[in-house]
Amino acid sequence: MAKGKVEIVIERCKACGFCVEFCPTHVLALSSAYNSKGYHTPYLVHPEKCSGCDLCGMYCPDFAIYGYKEPAPPKETAAPAAAAKATTESEEAQDAR
Repeated sequence: MAKGKVEIVIERCKACGFCVEFCPTHVLALSSAYNSKGYHTPYLVHPEKCSGCDLCGMYCPDFAIYGYKEPAPPKETAAPAAAAKATTESEEAQDAR
């Protein structure tokens, strides 16, 4: 599963290829399709390999691409357990009436 994600703004890209060249996990490649300016833009070849390091965004001279880390799914904390206990206690109190 991917740890990161890459977003590409196709119309800003001028196909310099820096993002493809400097991606340490080889997530990107230049497409055969053109944007409205006539440039071959990058696309995600292996999105599952993305680490979210944002080297693609740091090297992009046109701010056409950026990477970010996916937020971790929230872990269950003690708060739901405490809420469940409070619900049980209130149910017991109603049963006692």
